[in-house]
Amino acid sequence: YFFQDHVYELLNTIDACQCFFNIAVNFDFTKNYLELIITYISVIIMLSRVEDKKVLVGMYNCAHEMSNGSSDPAYPRLAQMFMEYEQPIKKLTEEFGPHTKGVTEALLSLQMLYPRRNLPAEQWRSAQLLSLLSAPASMLDPACCDTMACEYLSLEVMERWILLGYLLCHSSLNTNQSSQELWKMALRSGLYLTIIRDETINIHKITEDYFDGLKGYSKRIADIKECREHVTVNSGAMHRERRGFLRNALKELVKVLEDEPGLLGPKVLFVFMALSFSRDEVLWLVRYSENIPKTKTPEDYVDSYMAELLFYMERLRTLMTKYSRVVQRYHVQYLAQFDALLLNDTMQNMYVCPEEESVLMTSFVSTLLHCSSVSTCLCCLMLQAYTSVSKAPLSLKEYPDLAKVMNMTQFHTKMLDNVQEMLHETSDLSILCFYPRVFEKMFSQSSEEVSMQRYLMSFPLVCSHFNQTVHPLCPEETEAVEKRSLRLCVTFLEEIAKQTSSVILEICSEQCNLNDQLLPKHCGQTISAARNKKQKKQTPKKGEVQREKPGTESQRKDRAIVTNMDKLHLTLTELCSSFSGSSDFTVFNHIVTPAEFLISHLETRLTKIIVRMAHYNQTTQEIGRPSDLLAGIRAYTASLHTLSRYLSLDVTRLVKNVLLQQTQPLDSYGGQTITTLYTNWYLEGLLRQASSNLIVHCPAMHCFVNQTIENEQSFRAEEYSDISEMQALAELIGPYGLKFLSENLMWHITSQVGELKKLVIENMDVLVQMRANFDKPEAMANLQKRLPAGENVLKRMTIIGVILSFRAMAQDTLEDIMQKHCPYLMGPIESLRDMVSPDTDIKVTLTVFELASAAGLTCDIDPALVAAVASMRTGHHNNIHCLATAVNQLSAAMFTVESKNIEQHLKEFLLVASSTLLQLGQNVENRVDGKNRDSIYLLLHMIVEASPFLSQDMLESCFPYVLLRNAYREVYKNYIITLG
Repeated sequence: YFFQDHVYELLNTIDACQCFFNIAVNFDFTKNYLELIITYISVIIMLSRVEDKKVLVGMYNCAHEMSNGSSDPAYPRLAQMFMEYEQPIKKLTEEFGPHTKGVTEALLSLQMLYPRRNLPAEQWRSAQLLSLLSAPASMLDPACCDTMACEYLSLEVMERWILLGYLLCHSSLNTNQSSQELWKMALRSGLYLTIIRDETINIHKITEDYFDGLKGYSKRIADIKECREHVTVNSGAMHRERRGFLRNALKELVKVLEDEPGLLGPKVLFVFMALSFSRDEVLWLVRYSENIPKTKTPEDYVDSYMAELLFYMERLRTLMTKYSRVVQRYHVQYLAQFDALLLNDTMQNMYVCPEEESVLMTSFVSTLLHCSSVSTCLCCLMLQAYTSVSKAPLSLKEYPDLAKVMNMTQFHTKMLDNVQEMLHETSDLSILCFYPRVFEKMFSQSSEEVSMQRYLMSFPLVCSHFNQTVHPLCPEETEAVEKRSLRLCVTFLEEIAKQTSSVILEICSEQCNLNDQLLPKHCGQTISAARNKKQKKQTPKKGEVQREKPGTESQRKDRAIVTNMDKLHLTLTELCSSFSGSSDFTVFNHIVTPAEFLISHLETRLTKIIVRMAHYNQTTQEIGRPSDLLAGIRAYTASLHTLSRYLSLDVTRLVKNVLLQQTQPLDSYGGQTITTLYTNWYLEGLLRQASSNLIVHCPAMHCFVNQTIENEQSFRAEEYSDISEMQALAELIGPYGLKFLSENLMWHITSQVGELKKLVIENMDVLVQMRANFDKPEAMANLQKRLPAGENVLKRMTIIGVILSFRAMAQDTLEDIMQKHCPYLMGPIESLRDMVSPDTDIKVTLTVFELASAAGLTCDIDPALVAAVASMRTGHHNNIHCLATAVNQLSAAMFTVESKNIEQHLKEFLLVASSTLLQLGQNVENRVDGKNRDSIYLLLHMIVEASPFLSQDMLESCFPYVLLRNAYREVYKNYIITLG
């Protein structure tokens, strides 16, 4: 109610001063007066719509009373206000009765402006509105008129002023014919008015309901019904035609200004007019999309070409921002060389100019010469208010020429540093943030229209307006509005990227199919037909379908015939034009890069396509040949590189990211890659059958081949393991993928080695005897009969040989591929490998060989096999070595607590432990494994070394040192050599 008090205090002051209102004379003063009234009405109507306002205020008062011991002093007044405004329109009309004269005067000043602005598209077209090309001779002349600020005043704002103003001051409708005509014209424009954001009112219904309770308003009710019928029949079509005109007008304006941005200086008024007109039409459609009246033509309220209008609005905004210095420089000169002189001449021609006003006007001229635009705007508003009161020494209404010059000057000063505010005033579409369903529906309708796809980027660009909806006085909603803005922006960009990537990959798929027709595997039929023709064999029967040769799809007798590829390329051109329009933009301090959304979609989908192209079937163990997959990937890559003709996109980075992921076991989304698929297939499909002798290794052909047996295999091994296929595999999965393949091969080898080790342990006694009697044939024959697992050993060693042979083939092809792609890298690696000699430290040797093996070079020692076998060494992977610290520190602490002699008791411990260990070594039945026994000896030594109470002499007195020396030698011994 403080706001209410201030509003009525200001209105009463204005009435007491008998202020003069005319939108064409004192524009800012009249506009602010009407905005004050409409804002107050909107607040009261919104307040009346809050259903639980009484409960909320009552709860607040109770909380205040509980906290402070007394109720809020303002509570009775606020409660009374709620009671009075149960019927807001009735109460407001009563309160605005004394202000009817001022409101009516202000509204009647629109009777020339509003009809001129509210014209159908046919009259706009005949007048060539917004066209810079209609009068080429005057293209450089500055666009100006007597009412410049009125030219870009929102039509929706004027309608809100008229309809709500006359609703409160309705008495003038029966007494003033001009008021009645203006009111009826506004009623014919629409049914709904925006109160704030997405809150609207049906002004026809509210006005009719209120007038129905008043006497003498039956004619006005009839007028409302007539206007409602007119709106239902004509409004949709009229606004549809307006949008169609504005699309073409803005397109022409953008093209001219992009070609000649210098025209933004003299013709900047056209830009703001175009933006304001377009914004009005967009908001009208948004408002009525959820309030479509009952009409025979509902399609008038749906616009699938909205993207184009939004796009050109954004282009005009971008041009104004980009060339703001051009506009500023032009108007700096214009103000100093024209406006200041004109204002000075107007002052000189005034027959009455009091001293105070003369000083003020002189300061205006001085300010214009120094271009202090902010102070000028402020002084204009103050001067209008000062000269609009009834008893002002200088009455503005008596000097209309001065008012016109001031209005024009004020517009020009705004062009210096208030361009962004002007753009916000004329083209702000932030209200779409509160119509997400309508906004998304518009996007969906536009995306279905092929000709609109090039303009789709305008939808996410509009989301950059949404930060203008928040206010510092309401910071709580900033986060919610930011989330909604980003959600809408990301939704639109994801959909555009999805459509674009679908078209791109469909073109790639078509090109891949065409490329597949040229592969050598399809030439057999052609060769056979040529051979038959040469040998004059029987020609095919008439019923047989002749296979089309590659390239026939490009043969056309009529260019008017549109193929599927033509449609795809046209669609791609449209969609890529959308991306090229904006490289990045900002939404709530988030920099959005549209191209990254496309790259992300292409990367995700291309990864899935490559895996799908492998045709891996885990059930039947079928997979595509590596060479076929490589050819398909090359076709896709070549098609993707043509994308750079349409937009600036780093296709190389995209392809590298995707293919590099395919060299890893899992991609960035955790899905299987071709590395995993081919590793699994070669292990389970090829090598498993090779271990069963269904497939054999052929050293002469450098591949695996099938055995000629009755049961035919599902695949031919040589088609997957010859040199060309292994090279293709190396190209596909690279060194990283082959390293993963080697690791899996080594795992299978270690499992076979483990089984061999078990066989050796089981037959240890026989093998020891054979080693001792290798020069005694009779003994060897008897011992050989006691080895039943000979065949098993040969089989497992053969399996290991098969795996290592396959790995050698893979390594050889990897070397070829590495030499092809990076010979500059292979030379130093080969030199480093050749420098290794038998005298080189084994750690250095293994490091060099590991590098060489990763590059596909053959090494004397296989580092992968060494690592695999080394992992089988039987060691103690635990923290038993910490036992020495525990024994020493815990025993010292415990004996101290018990007041015992620590050294004496530790000597006793040493004697008992050494005696037990010596007996353990002599007991044949409970003999411990040699390495474990040696480890226990070393633990005893560690206890003595870590103890401050024991010494080496004490240990040697009860435990032979030779056992410790042998234990160190055995544990340190390299078990790889033994196993080898």
